Amino acid sequence: MSERAGAQASLVEEHAAVLARLRAATDAIGEIGAHLDETAVCEDLAAFLCRHGYEAAAVDVRPEEGATWVRAAMAGDPKLVDRLEPRPHAGAARTYADVAPGGVAVRVLTVPLEWRDRVVGSVSAVSARTGGFTDHETAMVHDAARLAAVHLGHARRLAATERTAFHLQQALVAEPGRPHPNLEIAGRYLPAGARTLVGGDWFETVRLHFGRSLLVVGDVMGHGLDAAVDMNAYRSALRDVASTDLPPHRVLRQLDSVVADDGGMRPATCLLAQVDPARRVATFASAGHLPPVIVAADGSADLVELPVGPPLGTGVGGYEPVNRTLAPSDTLVLFTDGLVERRGEDIDVSLARLSTLRLRAGSGPEEVVEEVLERLDARHAEDDVAVLAARLRERPAP
Repeated sequence: MSERAGAQASLVEEHAAVLARLRAATDAIGEIGAHLDETAVCEDLAAFLCRHGYEAAAVDVRPEEGATWVRAAMAGDPKLVDRLEPRPHAGAARTYADVAPGGVAVRVLTVPLEWRDRVVGSVSAVSARTGGFTDHETAMVHDAARLAAVHLGHARRLAATERTAFHLQQALVAEPGRPHPNLEIAGRYLPAGARTLVGGDWFETVRLHFGRSLLVVGDVMGHGLDAAVDMNAYRSALRDVASTDLPPHRVLRQLDSVVADDGGMRPATCLLAQVDPARRVATFASAGHLPPVIVAADGSADLVELPVGPPLGTGVGGYEPVNRTLAPSDTLVLFTDGLVERRGEDIDVSLARLSTLRLRAGSGPEEVVEEVLERLDARHAEDDVAVLAARLRERPAP
């Protein structure tokens, strides 16, 4: 081959290599980081490299500065992957030779995953081709690593935000006001899904005059930190309005007016139950919320029929009270829709599932809450779940 022909052949090969790298970069954009989840990003990166000519790939991450490196994802030949040990990096790529099972020589290219001047992980790609990696093949690994590192950083920021929202809501929900000691109380809050993307579900108890207590369950529309912040605002406003000792339907009317005038808070549903142990009566009022259930001593559950007013924040009002006599052994259960609702199912069917439950006879509020959550599989619900249960406390005989 002449010198000119050789040069032309080299240009053709270089052109083909550049096109291959550009196609790989385009593929990487579509294949890496479709979900903002750290594990998913690492799995995408390893799978991408194995689809683009490498015999094996592994991704290692360091959850935080100074922590131990851990294997987050792997793909390709398991025998080769097993030889790739998690390796700390100082921020520089490197290539080293190794011998695969069977005596086959391979080359390993390890590239750090850097985000905002921090090494958050590394990716190792294995090539068994003679000659190891070309410049363009090396560049492709670097391109994919840079893209994955950005997605990895964003996933970690999202996870941090979700943790903040979750801890905020847990702190708020975990410390409701104290009812009168003549009531036994139990409550639970469960976030929805593995991502712990919290919503605006909450419960509250407010001590009133003459031995009465106000029980509250609410649900601010939406999820995330904004919903949790609005939930806290609703809770604070509710405490202020309830301190005036108004009946439940007027508390809702006042709260609806306050929220409507504010204009910056999301709408919310809310259910109030004012319990008077001396009279053994509970007075209910609902703002767009599902009705409560009363669990009798024999474990049977009965839904309380309530007129449902509009959600809070509309400024429309129109809330009505309903009274219900409580037996000493009755357990009153208030809940948010995540406890019963299922995708594609009519709400009447969902409520019927709860009302037909037969719980263990003689259970107190703690046992009722735990059994209801278990029987309705609430820990796998598609929405947040808040449950508040109360029973009149038995007084010792004189």
